[in-house]
Amino acid sequence: MATHTATVLWERNGAAFTDNRYSRGHRWIFDGGVEVPASSAPSVVPAPLSVAEAVDPEEAFAAALSSCHMLFFLAFAMKKGFVVERYRDEAVAEMGKNASGRTMVARVTLRPRIEWAGQKRPTAEDLDALHHASH
Repeated sequence: MATHTATVLWERNGAAFTDNRYSRGHRWIFDGGVEVPASSAPSVVPAPLSVAEAVDPEEAFAAALSSCHMLFFLAFAMKKGFVVERYRDEAVAEMGKNASGRTMVARVTLRPRIEWAGQKRPTAEDLDALHHASH
């Protein structure tokens, strides 16, 4: 079975901490050496305690789901002989409350737009089947 790891690193950097005025900025470090600046969303914890330019967990969750769907979609399209020229998805993660009233990602909506190349083009039924298989 495959394992996948990520390191999440946060440092206090001299902040008092117990006054709740510490930075939520941190880093995600992946096994290939890529480091991604991360933070809570500014809509959850206002700047300057959040870093607006960083990726927040909700955005990352939407991106991970979208990326996974896209990778399967590309593989299935290739196996059917369709040539994908470009795939763009502007995924949206929506926050909500669960049955206990706790905040959660309630829904992620994928909105892929695909550009095709070559002679063979998918029908609407082909597209539905490709997306269904990619879930």
